[in-house]
Amino acid sequence: MYTAAPDAASPEAARPDTADVDVTPILDGTPVVPDTAPTGFHLSLRNFEGPFDLLLSLISQRRLDVTEVALHEVTDEFIAYTRRLGPELGLDQTTEFLVVAATLLDLKAARLLPSGDVDDPEDLALLEARDLLFARLLQYRAYKLVAEQFAALESAALRRYPRAVSLEECFENLVPDVVLGVDSQRFAEIAAAAFRPKPVPNVGLDHLHVPTVSVPEQAALILAILEQRGAGVWVGFDELIAECELGLQIVARFLALLELYRERAVTFEQPDPLGPLQVAWTDENDDTAVDFEEDYG
Repeated sequence: MYTAAPDAASPEAARPDTADVDVTPILDGTPVVPDTAPTGFHLSLRNFEGPFDLLLSLISQRRLDVTEVALHEVTDEFIAYTRRLGPELGLDQTTEFLVVAATLLDLKAARLLPSGDVDDPEDLALLEARDLLFARLLQYRAYKLVAEQFAALESAALRRYPRAVSLEECFENLVPDVVLGVDSQRFAEIAAAAFRPKPVPNVGLDHLHVPTVSVPEQAALILAILEQRGAGVWVGFDELIAECELGLQIVARFLALLELYRERAVTFEQPDPLGPLQVAWTDENDDTAVDFEEDYG
């Protein structure tokens, strides 16, 4: 148990080293047996004396009301603890204390609400925040316990060494010998074939050849069909392309129809949108196919 010297002038002098003093935790005058070995700095408050981790455990288990803990004294204890350790205190430990202290401060503020039925929405929100702070405190404790377990496993693993021995004689003949199936000469041939430069693949384009279609020739075929029907007789475009075998022929025949329309050799109409196209011969220009020979060759 901590005992303060009568002439103590500072928190450092009032807190002797824990290595030379009995630090059995005490809660309201009753000794408390912690679940795990105490770690971190120790506290000596009016109603509690023991490690800081045990204080958090008692608060999370609701065995100690956070409103009965003087947080300013806890802060003073931690400041004195940091001064005693000096450079040996890690930054992670300081940050951890600040996070937990802020949580305890919020929790204590939330616990100051009156108990009983609460109808005010703001008070209900504060009560909900209090429960969340308790959950955060429990989460912090769970993470700390898991970290301690990982540290124990790591410490135990450092004391383990693999057994580096050869296979026992009774098991040596159980595994058959590895047989490659090729001799050194064959292996050299395989290696030479693998490293030999491969010829660049040559892709032929003969199978992609598409015969050219002459637009003037298609125009002559259209005029021949229309002249056979007579001037002013409407012929559907589907009839003009009925004998086409390739899509390119249909395209060339449509281009020829546009050229004939430009030269006023034919006229066409389409009564309905996207409906059938009707074409008729005008008997005005018979040399149209020759006129645009230079445009399409």
